[in-house]
Amino acid sequence: MAKSVTTPTVRDLMAEFAARTGLDPPHDRPRRYLWTDAYAVCNYLELSRRTGDTAYRDLALRLVDLVHHTLGRHREDDPRTGWISGLPEAEGEAHPTRGGLRIGKPLPERRPDEPFDEQLEWDRDGQYYHYLTKWMHALNRVSRTTGSPVYTRWAAELAQAAHAAFTDTLPSGGRRMYWKMSVDLSRPLVPAMGQHDPLDGFVTYSELQVAGEGIDLAPEIADMARICRGGNLVTDDPLGIGGLLFDAGRIAQDPEGSGRAARLISRAGFAYEDLLASVLDAALAGLAAFAGGGTLRYPAEFRLAFREFGLSIGLSGAGALAERVRGNPDLSRRAEALMHYTPLAGAIERFWMDGNNRKADTWTGNPEINMVMLATSLAPGEFLAV
Repeated sequence: MAKSVTTPTVRDLMAEFAARTGLDPPHDRPRRYLWTDAYAVCNYLELSRRTGDTAYRDLALRLVDLVHHTLGRHREDDPRTGWISGLPEAEGEAHPTRGGLRIGKPLPERRPDEPFDEQLEWDRDGQYYHYLTKWMHALNRVSRTTGSPVYTRWAAELAQAAHAAFTDTLPSGGRRMYWKMSVDLSRPLVPAMGQHDPLDGFVTYSELQVAGEGIDLAPEIADMARICRGGNLVTDDPLGIGGLLFDAGRIAQDPEGSGRAARLISRAGFAYEDLLASVLDAALAGLAAFAGGGTLRYPAEFRLAFREFGLSIGLSGAGALAERVRGNPDLSRRAEALMHYTPLAGAIERFWMDGNNRKADTWTGNPEINMVMLATSLAPGEFLAV
């Protein structure tokens, strides 16, 4: 869709999101959810860039502040109070991400003496690593847009806190990650490792290292590179494929035009071209499986919009990726193969733009995440930038 057509739609979606969650007009009990809010920050920055209206940038900054003062602090139903980092008030204000950020789930986290309930765990609070990396990226975009380095500094402090808590050493001496941690990062709630969390962490840390003056995440980058090696990246989940494409786009970008990103990746022990090729190969294998599965022909009741938007967002960056690797025949061949799947993005957007499809429980049961990620899919420029 043309920019002139999508901008009013994105504006309306983000206005509805702001009203529903207590961002604008302000509410004394706003509802915050870290994943959705990370995309929302990028959407408001994109609207500000498209329209020239600084009110949208102000909304992005207000949302950052609200997330830190809501998800960076203990819940109202928690006997603990203050910053989840345990820092005193003034120090917590200066370093709001040092203890990580809560997910924002409706139920409190599982107590140490409570039995594990897999179904119930989805609704319990805690911290998710892949939500934290999305917030790191959003904070970096705020710094890049406003010129204020404090947001990237907060992102780096979040990276250090998350890495220290979510990574662990196996009895064999190898390294691993946890999927979900407690609110205070003291204990794992789900010990399994997310399939793409190590790659996502490696790429996000590298993004921050390249972007921020005085930021040193070299130890975390090297450790995450170690965890990444030998992992299987292939998935047919559309959100997972979209995440691979998002990471591929960031690997291929060099915001300063200096080759710093490629050199950083090489210093971590990966050949830049080999890493990008392996990520693209996994994405292409996943796309072949997903496209062949026929799920995009299912009715809305059997589809999850936000997972599909993850894919459409990732595919939106395929053209720019192809341009960046044009000088490398092997990477260019992979990027051109990726371009064959880009029509899927438009098909996903058209399906969920249909008001009848948005009446399905799969939409109405997750309205904020669906509307925000639809907005990102329609206007992905700020989210896909580094």
